[in-house]
Amino acid sequence: MSEHDKRPPTDPDSPEETTGAEEPTPAAEGVTPNGAGVPEDEVQNDASEAAAAGADDEPQGEPEDEHGEEGDTGEEEDLAPGEMTLSEHLLELRSCLVRSFIALMVGFVGCYPFSKDLFGILMEPMTRVLDESSFIYTYPPEAFFTYLKVSLVGGFFAASPYIFYQVWRFVAPGLYEQERKWLIPIAVVSAACFTAGALFGYFVVFPFGFEFFASFATEDIVFTPKLSEYLGFSLKLLFAFGFVFELPLFIFFLARLGLVTAQGLRRKQKYAIILSFVASAILTPPDVFTQTLMAGPLILLYEVGIWVAHLFGKKRPEPESEDDAEDEDDAETA
Repeated sequence: MSEHDKRPPTDPDSPEETTGAEEPTPAAEGVTPNGAGVPEDEVQNDASEAAAAGADDEPQGEPEDEHGEEGDTGEEEDLAPGEMTLSEHLLELRSCLVRSFIALMVGFVGCYPFSKDLFGILMEPMTRVLDESSFIYTYPPEAFFTYLKVSLVGGFFAASPYIFYQVWRFVAPGLYEQERKWLIPIAVVSAACFTAGALFGYFVVFPFGFEFFASFATEDIVFTPKLSEYLGFSLKLLFAFGFVFELPLFIFFLARLGLVTAQGLRRKQKYAIILSFVASAILTPPDVFTQTLMAGPLILLYEVGIWVAHLFGKKRPEPESEDDAEDEDDAETA
């Protein structure tokens, strides 16, 4: 037997005898063909997650903005050029109030050195009725506060053109461009009407009113005015008549805006007479005499306001029938 025959038979599974390529990894073991040893199911899960992430990263396209290409959605872009936001209105109101207060303080400082003279002028209608100039006060600092109040009222009248200008300046955003040019004339007219109303109360109502009240004094009932009560009564009447005389200007403003017409005011005149007495009862002390003295001028001022609306108001076509007139009245009421 030769040596070749004596060699043991080779094992086909032995690594020494393997000369071919590496055997492929069985698929049952879940090994990927790249030889990394990662399970196939994990690779599939990673691929799914990567695909989902890639889908999320893809640009979806920005939605069209309703307010424009720039994407601005603020309120200011939605407003008309002449409109203001609520915060802007509040800031404008604060500015007007601060400026009015400063003007009032300037007028107060300027009038305080003449406070005694101003109070003497204010008490003159009563001293004519009583034939004396004596007033009493029971609270020690009452006279001092009286002079302060008189100075403050005098300062308000002195600064009234500027104060009314601030009032109309706050209303100006609701006016047309050509109407905003009237701010200064309207402010001057407002101050003039207010002062005219106060002068009417001082020269017309005060003499008749105080004489009427003093006529109830007898030998047993002595009329001795108290300082603070007389001042409060007088100032209340002065301011009441001052604001009442603003009625024609108020109607002028509404007529220019087209909210009222001369025809509509004429048809509502009977209601205006009733409201004049109601307003007089609220603004004046609780007596029929002073209420009548205020209601009369208020009715006359309403008549003046009708003519103001006729001359300066916006013209409307005349209603063809009574039904159209009633519809117009309902629209004005609304």
